[in-house]
Amino acid sequence: MTITTVIFDLDDTLLWDQRSIAEAFRLTCEEAAKHVDGEVDVQELEAAVRAAARKLYASYEVYDYTQMIGINPFEGMWGTFDDPTPSFQKMKTIVPQYRKDAWTQGLKEYGIEDEQLGEMLGEYFIEARKRSPFVYEETFEVLEQLKGKYQLVLLTNGAPSLQNTKLEITPELVPYFDHIIISGDFGKGKPDASIFEHVLEKASISAGEGIMVGDNLMTDILGSSRIGMKNVWINREHKASSETVIPTYEIQNLRELKAIIEA
Repeated sequence: MTITTVIFDLDDTLLWDQRSIAEAFRLTCEEAAKHVDGEVDVQELEAAVRAAARKLYASYEVYDYTQMIGINPFEGMWGTFDDPTPSFQKMKTIVPQYRKDAWTQGLKEYGIEDEQLGEMLGEYFIEARKRSPFVYEETFEVLEQLKGKYQLVLLTNGAPSLQNTKLEITPELVPYFDHIIISGDFGKGKPDASIFEHVLEKASISAGEGIMVGDNLMTDILGSSRIGMKNVWINREHKASSETVIPTYEIQNLRELKAIIEA
């Protein structure tokens, strides 16, 4: 069956989210160094804060919900979660203390006990992340090739407020897409088959007419496979393959995508 619709994941497929988070950590840890006596190893402090954040994040009652919708600990450190569902509202009340505690505990693990500094860094990180949007160099080139020839859908896991903020700070992305679907709006995230079925309904296509493009085997590839849709795993980091989740195609750069679709 001819492909009419290309469905893209957002984070680490079109947007280089890992680099954005790393840059926000670097900027914030460098800011921390300005407020303490002696030298600060920025990388060691970052590692300590990341570890503290992961541990805290997993302790909250909303953790299972964040895993189902697809919100990682470092998104929790800069999102507002001003979204209508009860679980997002609960997150909204948690995250200010979470940010403060993650930085305060990370500083303490590094050897700096300063609660006031931890609170300040938690707020600084938000702005540092907003100032650090990165898009893969081939993203717009590939979208330009496909726009007008195929229906384009953006399917992303996450909180609507957070994912829309990412799109607001990279506004050039939005006009390429006919539909933008965010798991937090729908109520379930990838790899649940229902959100992929929702895409089919919104795009008015069958599974055979669509192809999913994403970087995550366990969400993008697994979920699209569950409804019989072809998929493309963008594996820029040469991650190990899975014996149980097998993509239809594997590429290392989005520039390889057009030839696959046309074939």
